[in-house]
Amino acid sequence: MVTSHPVSKVVVVGGGIFGVSTAVHLARLGIETILVNDGPLAKGASGRSLSWLNSARKRSAEYHRLRMIGIDRYRTLSARYPDAAWLRFDGGLTWDADDASNQIADVFAHEKDLGYDAQHLTAAAITAVTPGVAAGAVTPQGAIFNPGEGWVDLPSLIDALIAEFVERGGRLVTDAGRATVTVVDGRATGATTTSGIDFPADAVLLATGSDVPRMVAATGHHIEDGTPIALLVRTKPVDLALRAVLNTPRVAIRPTPDGALALDSAWSEEEVIINADGTYGVKGSTIDGLLEQAAKVLEGHPKLELESYGVGPKPIPGDGEPVFGLLKDIQGYYVAFSHSGATLGLIAGELIADEIATGREHPLLAKFRPSRFA
Repeated sequence: MVTSHPVSKVVVVGGGIFGVSTAVHLARLGIETILVNDGPLAKGASGRSLSWLNSARKRSAEYHRLRMIGIDRYRTLSARYPDAAWLRFDGGLTWDADDASNQIADVFAHEKDLGYDAQHLTAAAITAVTPGVAAGAVTPQGAIFNPGEGWVDLPSLIDALIAEFVERGGRLVTDAGRATVTVVDGRATGATTTSGIDFPADAVLLATGSDVPRMVAATGHHIEDGTPIALLVRTKPVDLALRAVLNTPRVAIRPTPDGALALDSAWSEEEVIINADGTYGVKGSTIDGLLEQAAKVLEGHPKLELESYGVGPKPIPGDGEPVFGLLKDIQGYYVAFSHSGATLGLIAGELIADEIATGREHPLLAKFRPSRFA
């Protein structure tokens, strides 16, 4: 289905992975593209993401398919950057709590039915498959190792993509103040920043993370929003054999390019304090607790020290599935709003850029249209 005429100039609002990926894909198609951000690139959710590349556990068939294609694009990228420390495919290991909520056997059967590469391991077998894990921390139901999974450092990826974008003639405007999409007679005609700069265009992509639902509400459109507040803790570099991403009952862990660890969890996010002025507070006990939980699942129980942490909204649509594509009844106004920005980052940018350039709706995005919330 064709929804709009082809365009020659596009404004992308948002300097996270969805905005940057779409911008570089548009530039590859020869379309004049301006990327506008209210601060430095990757300052939002892309800068505090665990960035685990996976399609583990259960979700809709359409979402699983999109994630698998997303991982495929990272495989292609890894061939282009074979020595990149910021993109690794060393697998993912997950186990559940030792209680009635444990779903490891069921999840393993589901993944095998899908053809998703999975191994059900006892604690004793883990060391031989993936190093750096404290086998004694694994619950009696065992763990699932997914050898095809990996991780990416999104700020590093964004740096690589933006370099190509600029080399291809794309225009990057950072620290421009907040931008709003300009709509005239039912068509997006560009963007205007609070600093007073107008960027006229034939089409606009709004990729401002957790701000997307609020911003499109100004046009009368509704996108269901389930965004929580996320906390990502980064440790100082530590000498560990761990290479895989760990997803455990009390902490998720991934290595970083500089030999440190990135940590998050559901319980630590729930302890973030939201102040009356909209800022966030993080208790020292929360940070210490997350470091302690990570040490418990790592071989040798190393002492982990805090390097830094990031806190802020983690974009998640209300139904948990991505929101990509054209706003109904507003020609040229596209949005990108989703969890799993790392896994979907490359493929989302590719497909959205194709839709903007051609006006043809891509079938892979059919289930993820903003109009489903109308």
